[in-house]
Amino acid sequence: MITQNYINELYYRIVGCAIEVHKELGPGLLESIYQKCLLKELELKGFEVDEQIIIPVSYKGDSLDCDLRLDILVEDLVIVELKSVETMLPIYKAQLLTYMKLLKKPKGLLINFNTENITKDLVPLVNEYFSILPKQNL
Repeated sequence: MITQNYINELYYRIVGCAIEVHKELGPGLLESIYQKCLLKELELKGFEVDEQIIIPVSYKGDSLDCDLRLDILVEDLVIVELKSVETMLPIYKAQLLTYMKLLKKPKGLLINFNTENITKDLVPLVNEYFSILPKQNL
């Protein structure tokens, strides 16, 4: 059974993988490089991961042909959006929240690799899909 505790544990393990990549590479590279390395690290840790998944968009009942893609989906539960930017903008958080809503995923993680301290710039997000899950197995 999927619980809030399970998803939070998954989140911490994903963060551990991101820290490992950041320790190995440091800041200053392209987002695409961090994505490939984080995918490799997650796979080495045994996670089921998908990358560059197209997010379906429908408007008033019509499916639209949009090229909306998320960076990484871990265990079909946590969306991971990567950045390598000097400044994190509020639009990045809004974008991730929208992805979570469109795909009905309970947790998202926004990671900026262009920083000296990766944990300082992590942004974890949850939504209504998270809040309706049980906290732990009964």
